[in-house]
Amino acid sequence: MVADRPQPYRMPEAEFFWTSGADGVLRVLRCDDCAQLVHPPKPVCHYCRGASLTPAPVSGRGTVVGCTVNHQQWLPMFAPPYVVASVALEEDPRVFCTTNVVGVAPDEVFVGMPVAVEFAEDGGTWFPLFRPTGAAPAPELPPLAVDPEATRRCVRPMRTAEKFEDRVAITGIGMSRLGRRLMVDPLALTVEACRRAVADAGLDFDDIDGLSTYPAGPAPGGHSEGGIVALEAALRLQPTWFAGGGDLPGQGGAVVNAMLAVAAGLCRHVLCFRTVWEATATERMRQGLDHPHGRGPVAPPMDFSLPFGAGSAAVNLAINASHHFARYGTTRDALGAIATTQRYHASLNPDAIYREPMTMDDYYAARMITTPFGLYDCDIPCDGSIAIIVSARDAAADLARPPVLVDSVGTQILEPIEWDQGTISHEPQIMGPSAHLWSRSTLTPADVDLALLYDGFSFNCLSWLEALGFCGIGEAGDFLAGGDRIRLGGELPLNPHGGQLSHGRTHGFGFFHEAVTQLRGDAGARQVAGAEVAVLTNGGLTPGGAILLTTAR
Repeated sequence: MVADRPQPYRMPEAEFFWTSGADGVLRVLRCDDCAQLVHPPKPVCHYCRGASLTPAPVSGRGTVVGCTVNHQQWLPMFAPPYVVASVALEEDPRVFCTTNVVGVAPDEVFVGMPVAVEFAEDGGTWFPLFRPTGAAPAPELPPLAVDPEATRRCVRPMRTAEKFEDRVAITGIGMSRLGRRLMVDPLALTVEACRRAVADAGLDFDDIDGLSTYPAGPAPGGHSEGGIVALEAALRLQPTWFAGGGDLPGQGGAVVNAMLAVAAGLCRHVLCFRTVWEATATERMRQGLDHPHGRGPVAPPMDFSLPFGAGSAAVNLAINASHHFARYGTTRDALGAIATTQRYHASLNPDAIYREPMTMDDYYAARMITTPFGLYDCDIPCDGSIAIIVSARDAAADLARPPVLVDSVGTQILEPIEWDQGTISHEPQIMGPSAHLWSRSTLTPADVDLALLYDGFSFNCLSWLEALGFCGIGEAGDFLAGGDRIRLGGELPLNPHGGQLSHGRTHGFGFFHEAVTQLRGDAGARQVAGAEVAVLTNGGLTPGGAILLTTAR
């Protein structure tokens, strides 16, 4: 039994959940107005928006709808291997509990297993764990809480025929040094990328009148150089508009913000930037130079998952991948096709971090991280910065390079926003942006020449392929078989720069850099012949976003 679990930050409306196990009964909030169960606890019902909710006892029985055997030590109190699972409650299969399955060997837990709650007390908190009941599994999995096909039909129609996308263009790109443990000031990387982007557009810094970034501020773990404040303090650009933040439709939301500001006339040329220095930050912590953040109680949105050992987005996404495998018959061959194809593409890219050839045998021989993800299903923490210039379309013709145009963006949220609720079959927060993207365009998936799809983990890519309609829901395994379709020369070249799995974890902005490089015809040995339309996505368990870019035809 695990001792000294991370303690959740017990919001007033959640206090009952963490103490209810004292009498051995699992309780979940029930809306007094519509009688629906609401979890995690909230002060309002997300079905009817009623404000009267009461803790109600439930049977504690349920079905494992996703599980992963974790082999990576994320937290000191969780010794691998151990199982993190998502259990759908018997009373309402739309309600999931992230938990540990106990009383059984980790590799014997499966999607569809009937389980029942038991509690473990630690530090005054009663953690709901689940144990197999021994009953035969149901012949079918519970119905999906989020039906991908039905969800995509809920997209809001355009409010006007005039699109802001038609008023903007991408006119410059720049990338700093990229590598593992560069051990340099991240702000220096940001300035390096910004200089190159401004010069690439044929501008100088005095022309820049807007700044936009993701996530901004001193994000822990090497996820930012300090944001707008740090860059403005260094360059003194005096912008008329600026924005930064993490609550956006993916990392590319910073670029969408810039487009909106330009289209509204607030500025003419916005410098968008994204800097990561995760590899250096990790090394500094190893050397004792820095200390990890967050030593107190676990705050939302991790308060209902981290206490059970879900110490990385890898764990949450692996649970969803397990459900896709169980429901649709997908295997690791599909994920391996993504990883090996992107490594081949990276071998053609002199800027990629990992360029050595990789076979499917290499893929399967790599150590397991959290099933079904092995080492090569996970992106590469790195140091680097990428900058993008968004300009007014009427200014673009006078600049140094032909502009790349924006056909449409997809930003709508259609799914439950929590990582571990609702969407269990795919990466969450991708169905809405995908449907929204196509609703704002006359183009279709058949018109796309290359795809730059977010790949924090290989399953992200697989999810986006289905969400965007390049294959049917549940059909990605067949679509990816052998990797020929997604290889250079195939019908949909995928991440020709190597993606985050081999090029490096630039957290979304690397896809913009590659899309512009390809649409300009500047990609050299990895160039997609005749590339005129590129789709790119970003997110990775954050709300996602999608963008269609085209050449100036």
